[in-house]
Amino acid sequence: MTEISTQDAASMRFREKFLFVVAVLLALLLAMAIGRQTTVETGYSNSYAALADGFLQGRLDVDKCFDSDCAKFDGKRYIVFPPVPAIVAMPFVAAFGPGFHHFMIIGVVALAASLWLWWRILEAMEVRRETALWLLLALTFASPLFYVTLRADKVWFFAHSIDFLLVSAALHEVLRGMSLVRAGIFIGAAFLCRQMSILLVPFLFALSLTPREPLISFGKAHIVRALKLGLPVAGAIAVYLTYNWLRFGDPMQTGYAYIAAPDLDHWSLINYRLTHIGLFSKDYVPFNAVYLFLQGFHVQWGGPDFLDIVAFDPMGTSIIAASPFVLLAIFAPATRPVVVGALCAALIAGITLFYHGNGYSQYNTQRFTLDWMPVMFFALALAVKEPIRPVFGLLATYGIVLNVAAIAVLAILPS
Repeated sequence: MTEISTQDAASMRFREKFLFVVAVLLALLLAMAIGRQTTVETGYSNSYAALADGFLQGRLDVDKCFDSDCAKFDGKRYIVFPPVPAIVAMPFVAAFGPGFHHFMIIGVVALAASLWLWWRILEAMEVRRETALWLLLALTFASPLFYVTLRADKVWFFAHSIDFLLVSAALHEVLRGMSLVRAGIFIGAAFLCRQMSILLVPFLFALSLTPREPLISFGKAHIVRALKLGLPVAGAIAVYLTYNWLRFGDPMQTGYAYIAAPDLDHWSLINYRLTHIGLFSKDYVPFNAVYLFLQGFHVQWGGPDFLDIVAFDPMGTSIIAASPFVLLAIFAPATRPVVVGALCAALIAGITLFYHGNGYSQYNTQRFTLDWMPVMFFALALAVKEPIRPVFGLLATYGIVLNVAAIAVLAILPS
């Protein structure tokens, strides 16, 4: 019986290694797709270049927007998005002008830096090397991080790339015991990329505590720790409120109220929703919930014989369908950081259910889930132990296959 069990274990290890090789080869195809995208990027297509150019001229407004999310207020144009990604782009725009067209390269560098940070995070969590490799492979090529890197040439996805790097840096500072002040600076900067990132602060604070320390306390050590993490975040909030006030005369006005155009001469989904329903509404919940949890890989067929691929769903694929390995997070131990992180993730996801968009346009992903994906991968790092690692590998490989299929479908569709 022991001999048979040993043979079964050896067979399982061989099949897992074979599966890993297959996953890596498929991932290389996706890496080639990212590489190709860096060569076809064009200038004047990422609004952060326009915003960076405005900053360099000492202005908060821009001469011209390069996308539809542009606010018109008091006779001026404004980019509605938070400013940090534009600050990242400023040295490059200073050197090459507002036509700078290498945001993809910055996105790839951000991806590489994020992976390095996550390797160190997993090392600090004492995750086995084989498991860490699977986790990083899944994160890079079977999660929303792949698509936002592939499309880092556009303003929305570039913001996600920089945000994920900054959140990862904050998590790294906490888990490696480096500096809560720097963690606060990083998560504050992430808030100035994607506002939802601020809701991960309780998760970071819970991670900073030892298991014996209470979550809530008015002791000196707790207060000092909260101030170290919280003061930089408060500073980032103050910067954002001031930024909004200087642009629109209202600290709470982000500019989204001014991007809708009732007199637009062509139909636009986002414009229609904003002018007829609003920025947030319960009416969006069913649509967003289906696309977040249920929607599958959706190719539309047409032609006289209904055998031609004519469209690919630009609303994306649910996180469970595109990245089914995330379901294994259920096996993470219910430690305090996991529970607090899950509550933070649920709050972020819950708010986005009421939002007017779900990340459109996107393919085989739900990019808004990247706002809480660090919590998910922290939980997966605790959940994926030896008995279920082959299952994780299989599901991650399937996620990579879906992205390869998505790239293939996009390649054959008419531009």
